[in-house]
Amino acid sequence: MATNMEEIMVFLTCPAPKIAKAGVDIVRRLSGSEDGVQYLAKCAAIVLPPLSRLLTAKKELSEPAAEALVNLSENWILAVKMVRMGMVRKATDILYGRDSGIRRPLVTLLVNLTKLDAGIASILFHVGELVYLFCTRPSSKTSDDPFENVGSILVTISRQDAGRKILLPPKGQLLKGIAMKFNSSNPLRKKVIVEIIRNCCFDVEGELHSLLLISEFLWPALLLPLAGSRIYNEQDVSKMPPELGSALSIEHEPVTDPEIRILALEAIYLIASQEAGRRALWSVNGPRILRVGYKAEENVQVMQAYERVSSLIQNSGVGELSTPTLNRQRIQLDMQMLVMKQSRYEGCSQHVI
Repeated sequence: MATNMEEIMVFLTCPAPKIAKAGVDIVRRLSGSEDGVQYLAKCAAIVLPPLSRLLTAKKELSEPAAEALVNLSENWILAVKMVRMGMVRKATDILYGRDSGIRRPLVTLLVNLTKLDAGIASILFHVGELVYLFCTRPSSKTSDDPFENVGSILVTISRQDAGRKILLPPKGQLLKGIAMKFNSSNPLRKKVIVEIIRNCCFDVEGELHSLLLISEFLWPALLLPLAGSRIYNEQDVSKMPPELGSALSIEHEPVTDPEIRILALEAIYLIASQEAGRRALWSVNGPRILRVGYKAEENVQVMQAYERVSSLIQNSGVGELSTPTLNRQRIQLDMQMLVMKQSRYEGCSQHVI
């Protein structure tokens, strides 16, 4: 058994696979404890490069190397060193370039490294690749989804102004690719998708046009979580675009996570803060879905998010849509939500937050 770093390095860099395996296993075990991480941190300059090289080796070597790097990346000093040595690019290239057997630990490594500003700056060169990976179905027939956590990296990117500038133009194509996957059965993916859309709405004043160019996928991602489980009648569906109406005209599973509904309502609020956004919301019969969703809602925090949207619509004109008919519809929406609000808060103690 190797007893010092010099011996470990001899093992790690040995061309004989069995000896290299012994060395990387030692490093992996050390990286699993705080004392071991501190020991390895003192000689990071000689430990990290061979671990990085082993990522492209066979799985028996690349897997323990990737797991060791994940553990070490939780130490911010070591994470900074990894970013500086190009680990973000290397991990992304391996993920994107081939069907790697270490996809999940590599994604976790990127999640850890993008907690740093320098890591985010590095990953911005690879947003297209990340979107591709997030939108890729696992090749295996198992339920394992190694790319689901790529979504959390994209959420981090979407929180940055520079990241949103990449996701939205031209014509919102990258965001479109993300929104198209809202029909996933994975609740984590659904939440990530809605959160990315919400974050992209922070720039709604300058990017509303790009957002509305992907309306075909934008509105289903934002309105389906609010639609509940009811089957909408033919009259309601006839006022919706096909991609929304077809989903609501048949039996469908409700989105049970209240955080997803809140994120969707926050995105709608931001879009509706612009006149063109309000017109777009009316054009897909959005207020009807909001009214139905509010009536069925039991979570007080989600109810409050509904009410903020209603208040915005009530206090804002609808611009070119200010016809007598649509004004009546808007007043009916406001009045019905007000009545429901009063009745609900009278029995507020019955609701679960």
